[in-house]
Amino acid sequence: MQSARVAEFDLIDLIRARCAHARADVRLGIGDDAALLTVPPGQVLAVSTDTLVDGIHFPKDTAPADLGWKSLAVNLSDLAAMGATPAWATLALTLPQADPGWVGEFADGFAALAHEHDVALVGGDTTQGPLSITVTVHGFVREDAALRRSAAQIGDIVCVTGTLGDAAAGLRMLRDSGFGTRNSEKQALSPDTLYRGGGGMGEGAPLALVPELAALIARLNRPTPRIAQGLILASRAHACIDVSDGLVADLGHICRASGVGAEVDADALPTSPVLAARFGRDDRRALQLAGGDDYELCFTVAESAIEKLLADLARSGCAATRVGRIVAGAGARVHDASGKVIDTPRAGWQHFTA
Repeated sequence: MQSARVAEFDLIDLIRARCAHARADVRLGIGDDAALLTVPPGQVLAVSTDTLVDGIHFPKDTAPADLGWKSLAVNLSDLAAMGATPAWATLALTLPQADPGWVGEFADGFAALAHEHDVALVGGDTTQGPLSITVTVHGFVREDAALRRSAAQIGDIVCVTGTLGDAAAGLRMLRDSGFGTRNSEKQALSPDTLYRGGGGMGEGAPLALVPELAALIARLNRPTPRIAQGLILASRAHACIDVSDGLVADLGHICRASGVGAEVDADALPTSPVLAARFGRDDRRALQLAGGDDYELCFTVAESAIEKLLADLARSGCAATRVGRIVAGAGARVHDASGKVIDTPRAGWQHFTA
């Protein structure tokens, strides 16, 4: 028991050393029973928690540095959807065994994104069990500027940042290629290697992944939280949500909270060149509408404000695209340019029903 206890504290020290980042509002961080933190005057605290579970939220054998990055990114994406500025994070890490090498790489990936967004790791826990990662993030936002799901208005334009479907396409490629099941002879999942197979790639031996396909897997493993774009949307958009479970499912959450419906134009969905080149129209639409893991922002805004807002987003380095409109009714419906209704393959991921 004593050796396991020492190993746990060694891991905590390792994480603390790799993720060290000073902020003036952290009066007391890792090392005591609780952190002591200060919230700036005139701001409210935005808090979000997500858990990632091995084999459910990421393929088995995903590179630990990518897991470190993604576990923080998916939480920062929630803050972006609220128009909040990130500040602090806590990390609860459940591991099958105490592996300092794995933990060090994980911490490096976590720290890389944390430093990019001035996030201080202020506490957490380590324990033994099946691989599971729980991160809680805290951020600041003016109460009158916070974005919510419940404020969409009939006549609003529906927009999304970036492109949709890339991460889901990367996941499909990895699964079709034989990765994602435990195999000690295979390398950790990363954009560096891939087996041919599925997605029209043909059959064959392992090969170096061509750059445009590596980009799809990078969108899966290292999503970009749209923090800067969320700050632009704060107090200007009516409603916002991050697209984690698929556009139709997440826009449906806005509809339900706001008591409205939405019409989505499938032909308007923002598409990366590699996704357009590698997947046919129907497969591409399925990935974009219901694939999930995009971590883009879906928001609604008054038509009178749309042009300036889109211009400001474009100048921020991540453009947004009009994809539909808020209407009377309930739920999100998808149609093509001719008005024909398109059935979506599924309404996004739901735990316990999948």
